[in-house]
Amino acid sequence: MRALIIIISTFTTVFSQYNVYDINNYNYFQDSVRVKSPVPMFKSFILPGWGQVSKKDPQWKSFLFFGVEMITVGSNLHYSKKSNDFKNDFESHADKHWDLKRWYENTKIIFPDRWSDIIIGTHKLGLKINGNYFNTNSLENLSKQYSWSDIQVVRDRDFYENIGKYDQFVGGWDDKFDDPFDSEGNWYSERKGNVESVILTKKKNHYRDLRYKSNINSYYARYSISLLMLNHFISGLDALISPTNILPKNSKYSLKFTPYKTLNEGGVLFNLSW
Repeated sequence: MRALIIIISTFTTVFSQYNVYDINNYNYFQDSVRVKSPVPMFKSFILPGWGQVSKKDPQWKSFLFFGVEMITVGSNLHYSKKSNDFKNDFESHADKHWDLKRWYENTKIIFPDRWSDIIIGTHKLGLKINGNYFNTNSLENLSKQYSWSDIQVVRDRDFYENIGKYDQFVGGWDDKFDDPFDSEGNWYSERKGNVESVILTKKKNHYRDLRYKSNINSYYARYSISLLMLNHFISGLDALISPTNILPKNSKYSLKFTPYKTLNEGGVLFNLSW
């Protein structure tokens, strides 16, 4: 028993003096890069390629980063304009060919047994009457109290999404009416996958196509912004750590980049001093 107590006391004394937060108590690997001035990095963060020019790096680097900058900026402007053009087209198309009164009346024809439930539906359109706001779940009562010329549909983002996406609002399109549940004609049904089908008209389908083109160009514009930001980051990092023969002689700043790895952890340490 005495021997056991001595062993436990010894281990307790040893480990109580061990600082688990002291990096010197671990085996780790470390390398570092010291940069006399971080100014080129900040220049490249502002304008890719600028830091490389100031450091007299090979010209191809400056041309590469600046070229990517021009391409991504140009791509963003190009795709943003295309997206807005298609957006104007599909909104104009909907304003011309979709009508609230027509939707109400055609819904009774398309869904004769449950038209009232379809009008109320799971999705809503905003309505405005004499400065007051309602939505389409109360349209049946509103149509009895006001004339159709007094009831205005709010043509906001939800409106333009809903009328192209959901069967609930298909009755508002002004295509010449025929059977909406066959697979041909002005009105037709199209199967989506193995289960669901969607009711389309020729004008609704054209509207959906315009809206898709607007959305896909908007995605491309966003992707180009992501690439632009990545180009700024890579250019700044390259200006920071790339070797060069031209460094300011009397710089007031220094930046130390130290990747290290302990036994169980990894990390990167930046030290900025002045």
